Amino acid sequence: MVEPISTGIGLSVGALALLALVPIVVVGILLVGLRWPASRAMPVAYLSCVSLALLVWGVPAATVAAATVNGLIVAATLVFIIFGAIALLNTLHESGGLHAIRAAFSNVSPDRRVQVIIIAWLFGSFIEGASGFGTPAAVAVPLLVGLGFPALAAVIAGMLIQSTPVSFGAAGTPILVGVATGLGNDPAVSAWVQQSALPDFGALLRLIAIKVALLHALAGTLIPLIVIAVMTRLFGENRSWRDGLRAWKFALFAAVAMTVPYLIAAVVLGPEFPSLLGGLCGLMIVIWAARRRFLTPVDEWQFADRSSWPEDWSGLIDVRAETVPDRQIGPVAAWVPYVVVAGLLVITRVEALPFKAFMQGLSLKIPELFGTHISVSVAPLYLPGTVFLVAVLFTAFFHRMSAASLGRAMRRSGSAALRASFALLFTVPMVQVFINSAGSGGIQSMPIVLADGVAALAGGAWPVFATFIGGLGAFVAGSNTVSNMMFSSFQFGVGQRIGYDPSWIVALQAVGGAAGNMICVHNVVAACAVVGMLGREGLVIRRTFLPFVYYALLTGLAGFVIVLLD
Repeated sequence: MVEPISTGIGLSVGALALLALVPIVVVGILLVGLRWPASRAMPVAYLSCVSLALLVWGVPAATVAAATVNGLIVAATLVFIIFGAIALLNTLHESGGLHAIRAAFSNVSPDRRVQVIIIAWLFGSFIEGASGFGTPAAVAVPLLVGLGFPALAAVIAGMLIQSTPVSFGAAGTPILVGVATGLGNDPAVSAWVQQSALPDFGALLRLIAIKVALLHALAGTLIPLIVIAVMTRLFGENRSWRDGLRAWKFALFAAVAMTVPYLIAAVVLGPEFPSLLGGLCGLMIVIWAARRRFLTPVDEWQFADRSSWPEDWSGLIDVRAETVPDRQIGPVAAWVPYVVVAGLLVITRVEALPFKAFMQGLSLKIPELFGTHISVSVAPLYLPGTVFLVAVLFTAFFHRMSAASLGRAMRRSGSAALRASFALLFTVPMVQVFINSAGSGGIQSMPIVLADGVAALAGGAWPVFATFIGGLGAFVAGSNTVSNMMFSSFQFGVGQRIGYDPSWIVALQAVGGAAGNMICVHNVVAACAVVGMLGREGLVIRRTFLPFVYYALLTGLAGFVIVLLD
């Protein structure tokens, strides 16, 4: 066991733990309670964190400045990734490729249960792996509505699958940026890595990613079945769970078709690939099987007649009336840009090839920023955003797009990335100050103080609660990546203090942060917006809350058993 921390300034550990909660509580009150936009709430949260660091923790101003600058640089890398991911989607929209992908899905099966599994679970997982940041809602939800789904059913399905693939979204950003940033400047983590058999910090990230994938594969096996059962219960003519459960064989088959390659990718290739390759492999396997009616239900389930739909089922945007593009792109050609993304990610991440070392070597490094222990390191060519932009240029050439079409796609993408940037410019620096708040008189950083306080309350049962903390972070911050930034160091500290392997506790954090996307206000708003359902976010969250509890509780209990046996 680790000895209790010294407070240095005369406050008890409990009082300091309550004070350390203030920035998080501020975020919760402003975003959830007062419904402020993140662009207004996060500057206030940043100022509250800086005030505590300077006035209570006694952190030197140079450390606060260094943490802020490091946070701004990390935020810029996130905005770059967001821009690249959205740019590829908008480029495919302009070229007609996205329309071709949608049209191909409509011909697989008339059964709505089969359709929602293929589009929401498998295609949504693939899009999450390729793009992340809520893009499955922007792609899968309108596609479902375009096939005749009620808008409310499409949004709920799109939110429910925002769980298993999320930890490895945008080529592993929640792990490679979120967890890495959360743990990267923590001296306790560095000491633990040196004492363990791990060769370096990167090996720790890969180990955590494998554990995250294992927990997700366990809970994710039932997600397709939950999706169709909720859909038939809420939107079927019979309002019956049984109509969904009758398709259990196909649902479990589709789940395993995704989670098995997903887990293999995590073990063999690393955190960039599980959702990307799991979704892609699952799509190929399940579409092939569905066309041959392998394990598909005998009956073909449909929604109640449209004339009987309640008003709150439908949105204001009729996606079925989407304009057919002037240029027709074949289904194979439409998928090629995503194959390019996957291929580039593979060849630039495999250790045996020279590209990884070369791209990581071209990096910006600032050691001991402002004379502090905080270091900055960015490798622009190695970021997934660069891969996405290469795929954008390839798509423009391969689909023979005009300069005007490409320009429209880039302008829309730039506007979307800028809208996300302002909140991130305060959110990530707040997280960095929070993490690097070790102050004068022996007082430890805010996450470690929180760890001591929580560990004293929960003790050895903490793994059961760890996933809910991650979910709370995603709910409040609107992102699994940011939740991991905020709480990874905290969770690592709890693991050490209660005598469990801290890498498992961080893995539980990451899994809970992914599950929290099911109830994340930011994602629900985005999903509702694309089909004209703004104002009904509360209704969606009420329908997705119990599946979130299932996911967080099952993985928390599984983690508890694992660390006890470890």
